[in-house]
Amino acid sequence: MAGVQTYKLGDWKLQSGESIPDAHLAYKTFGDPNSPAIIYPSWFSGSIADNEWLIGEDKVLSPKRYFIIITALFGNGQSTSPSNSNIKPFPKVTFFDNVRAQHTLVTKHLGIKHARAIIGWSMGAGQTYQWATSYPEFCDICIPFCGSAKTSLHNQVFLEGVKSALLAAKKHSSAGSSKDGVLPKGEEYRIWTAEEKEVGLKAFGRVYAGWGFSQAFYREKLYESALGFKDLEDFMKNFWETWALSKDPENLLVMLYTWQSGDCSNQDPYNGDFKAAMQAIKAKTLVLPARTDLYFPPEDSEIEVANMKEGVGQMIAFPSIWGHWAGGPGDSKEDVKWLDERLREVGL
Repeated sequence: MAGVQTYKLGDWKLQSGESIPDAHLAYKTFGDPNSPAIIYPSWFSGSIADNEWLIGEDKVLSPKRYFIIITALFGNGQSTSPSNSNIKPFPKVTFFDNVRAQHTLVTKHLGIKHARAIIGWSMGAGQTYQWATSYPEFCDICIPFCGSAKTSLHNQVFLEGVKSALLAAKKHSSAGSSKDGVLPKGEEYRIWTAEEKEVGLKAFGRVYAGWGFSQAFYREKLYESALGFKDLEDFMKNFWETWALSKDPENLLVMLYTWQSGDCSNQDPYNGDFKAAMQAIKAKTLVLPARTDLYFPPEDSEIEVANMKEGVGQMIAFPSIWGHWAGGPGDSKEDVKWLDERLREVGL
């Protein structure tokens, strides 16, 4: 098994009309290239390694049965990102741009004409929906879990909170959903100081803490009993702040734009018609929200499935109090088992 590899895309034209110069896509494969393919995109801030918890010979995503391809988002620090390039400011990248690059990798470089499944958690679910609507004939099964086909208004508001906390360290304000920060008068684009990074990222982590897990998770103090932290402040500092401090702020802002602007109907031939995009999905689609997810609630998933053609989509909610984390990245062992069972039931 090879490690993380990169595929050179050249100057990659984006939906916005801008380009990523000399772009590359990071990816990792598992299993025999002659086995049925499964495409498994990364999530917000996640590295390729952060997807590997769902792969194993004892799991449904077994390299003995499938050729599994993990792809990395632009901005995650492995594919072309602010942190590994001199592209400043970085252009606006959508799910459409990411998935078109992934399709190029899979078809032109890896020689795959058809996939057994596309699967993804969180922003990986957004990419799964993008695959299903951009390339409806490409796969048999789609499994988006704890994510959405279109970023809801409430979800955009949540992201405005974490974005504004991050930008405030630079004395910048958000210009609104899917927009940049507002530069102070007379200031041009500049890199972050070490102090701005530390203050902004710590604030980012603490704001995120109220959204990633559910009220019941905190009420039951699962951060102590399940994750081993001694108290709430220990959890805030050594889980949330540590997570945030491991990230690059400009990378986060690139991926935040991708997430806030998420809408798989924002492409030809749908041109913003959400129902038309959902109706175009041909793959058997198993939508798995978490019952207590605060930003991808089951009600939104019900709307997505209701807009699909009859018999295409099915929704089942994780019966979990882990909130968004029910779907990943593997911390809740009961939810990992539940997800594995659902993957078997859908035909993987």
